[in-house]
Amino acid sequence: MTIADRWLLPDGMEEVLPPQAARMEELRRALLDQYHRWGYDQVMPPPVEFLDSLLTGTGTDLDLQTFKLTDQLTGRMMGVSADVTPQVARMDAHSLKRQGPVRLCYCTNVLRAKADQHQGGRSPVQVGVELFGHAGPQADLEILQLALSSLLTAGAEEIHLALGHIGIYRSLVQAAALDPEQERAIFGALELKSPGELAARVAEGVRDPALAEMFLALIDLHGGHDVLVRAREVFAEAPQAVGAALDQLEGLSAGVVAAYPNVELYYDLAELRGYQYHTGMMFAAYVPGYGQALAKGGRYDDTGRAFGRARPATGFSMDLKLLASLEIQEPTRDGIWAPSDDDATLAGTVAELRRAGERVVQALPGQRTGPQEHRCNRHLVQDAGHWQVAPLNQA
Repeated sequence: MTIADRWLLPDGMEEVLPPQAARMEELRRALLDQYHRWGYDQVMPPPVEFLDSLLTGTGTDLDLQTFKLTDQLTGRMMGVSADVTPQVARMDAHSLKRQGPVRLCYCTNVLRAKADQHQGGRSPVQVGVELFGHAGPQADLEILQLALSSLLTAGAEEIHLALGHIGIYRSLVQAAALDPEQERAIFGALELKSPGELAARVAEGVRDPALAEMFLALIDLHGGHDVLVRAREVFAEAPQAVGAALDQLEGLSAGVVAAYPNVELYYDLAELRGYQYHTGMMFAAYVPGYGQALAKGGRYDDTGRAFGRARPATGFSMDLKLLASLEIQEPTRDGIWAPSDDDATLAGTVAELRRAGERVVQALPGQRTGPQEHRCNRHLVQDAGHWQVAPLNQA
């Protein structure tokens, strides 16, 4: 590497400069304060864990995103956290061991071996909440409402919420008694949104004509509220669990509309993102102008089973970097400029102002930049032997 390109960063790695860094910190505080008001306790997971703990119950997607290294103390393989959710599930199941519902929140850096197509780059600052210990739809609705409230706190003015339920597809797979290879084939066709491919895979793997029609109908069940109406007709003879999943979606959408009537709802019953670990409702929230979801989450029951304590769980996560870009703010000019002076009285005045919460920038000897470049709108001037704060436009 030459001197000319030593400033280059790896693909997907980003530095955060002023004023975005200040905006991110402001938003981080606002969100964590909001979660505190909702009853969520903050946790701080470690940046590295042993792989057999870090990847438990998450499927292959997270495995491919995880940087791996060898622990020099034990020789065991470790991974750098690429997603906080499994770490928080371990905390609930093993470290806390609380009874009843447990609400946890976090905001921390994660690192990914490749960019996440759903949520941006390789070094997001992941912020989110998890609710453990309650399997009812009330917990899912709380998570949905808190996710939407978070986006509004970040400055979102128009939100599109996509809802789905992994239980519908799982129930059809179970009823059709598909083997793993057949299930993967149909899953791949649905992911591609390819009607022709789906028809071919269903013809190969699903013997029951009624179930085959249900699989084929999935690919078209996306859109507004009429999707749920059509789904009732399509799945009239489906397993009971399918009807229960539709009931849940109806209840959740009603709760969202009641609390956030301006949010536009969208349904996609063939959305299989996170199929390896999601067990119930899933959602993704979008804001115009962004190509990926700004918040995503859903239910992922029993992740703690590997740690000896299976628990219902639901939650969501976001990238603080993306959230901070929702509301671009000009750097505020709220500082006080102090001259370069060894006067003891000046030093005391500066210290007193800083203790009071003021931002005071003191000039250094020979400095060529002035108060404007350092975001100051006031300065310290000496009057009758005392240092006073005065607006910059006054002598």
